[in-house]
Amino acid sequence: MNKLPKKPRNQKMYEAILSLRDMDECMRFFDDLCTVSELMAMEQRYQVAVCLNEGMIYNDILAETGASSATISRVNRSLQYGKGGYAVVFDRLKEQQE
Repeated sequence: MNKLPKKPRNQKMYEAILSLRDMDECMRFFDDLCTVSELMAMEQRYQVAVCLNEGMIYNDILAETGASSATISRVNRSLQYGKGGYAVVFDRLKEQQE
């Protein structure tokens, strides 16, 4: 079976995100970029990641976020075996609070 080459990522989009200066600009950009459903899904996954990072159990996360067990499991896999993106964000937010 032939696999098609993976499409390269659009680095310009990530550069655009890094150019945003404040919360308002960031929220307006993502409002324009994403559908309401896409934003809700991303926000829910982030909320699940925060809950998992705080040590909450699946049932409590489901009750708090409304996320399915499949979503919770997927986010947990990203936290455990992903590329460390969540860890970078959590560490930086923790530093900002200190």
